[in-house]
This record gives sequence, structure tokens and C-alpha cells, in this order.
Amino acid sequence: MSYKEQLQRIVSEYQAEGQPWPATAHEMAVWAIETERWRPQRAAMLRRCADELSDAMREDYITDPQGRRVRSKHMARYGEGPVQVPLWADIRTAGREHMEIAFQQRRQQILGDCRQLKRDLDSYNDNYNDGAVLQMVFNFTDDLAEDELVRMAMTAA
Repeated sequence: MSYKEQLQRIVSEYQAEGQPWPATAHEMAVWAIETERWRPQRAAMLRRCADELSDAMREDYITDPQGRRVRSKHMARYGEGPVQVPLWADIRTAGREHMEIAFQQRRQQILGDCRQLKRDLDSYNDNYNDGAVLQMVFNFTDDLAEDELVRMAMTAA
């Protein structure tokens, strides 16, 4: 029996035992856990915990000696094809190779976001825009320079 079929059976048992119906999935989950019809699967718990740890590490910031707020934890994927291992390291202790890989991979992610934004923008302009063509600049040099000037002005104040 598949996992989905097991869940469907739990719902049928919920109904058969005269529980309030219609019901929310939350109400059924409470009943299923309390009656020990459902237990978290270890693999699912590990995956969820790892995802939550990754989310927390992405949001872990420090202030560097120059006063910049920077991410402290950085992930780099090692390996080829479908077998890749994501390893996390702290910017304060990571080796140069790890940080180089992490920065390059993050740059590729940003490029992918820009590529998709360009496709979306082109599709909108070609198919749904009934006004002037919307345009987007994908060179961030001026934005980064402006951000640096603001940061320097705030530091000097």
C-alpha cells in the first residue's frame, strides 16, 4: 500500500469512527496522531529538520570589522550530476576554495533569476502588454555603486 493510500485509509477510518464530518485536515491530523494511526516518518523528519536548519543558516548574519552586515554561513555543492553534497561553512573559518565555489554558485542562481525575469518580461510585452514596452536593465553596476555610496555616507555620519 502506498503512503497516499495509507493516508486515504486514515481519512476513511476517521469518518467510520463517527468523527465530526466535514472536517479540516488539521482536525483529522490531530485525531490520527492521538490515535497513533500516523507517525512521522524518520526520513521526512530529517528532511524537514535539514531544510529548517538551512533556512536558519541563510538568515544568520554578522557584522564584519568594516561594519557591513554579511551572511555568516555559506553553502557550496560538491559533486557532479544528481549526486551533489551541500556543505555549509562559516565565512570566518571557511577555506578560500569553499567560499569561491559558494560565491560562484550563488552568482549562477542570481543569473538564473535574471534569465527567468527576462523571459517573463518578454512574454508580457509580446502577449499581454497593451501599453508602452516595459524595459529592464540587467546591469547592476550602478545599483551596487549607489548602495556603496549610501553605506559610506551612513558610516561617516
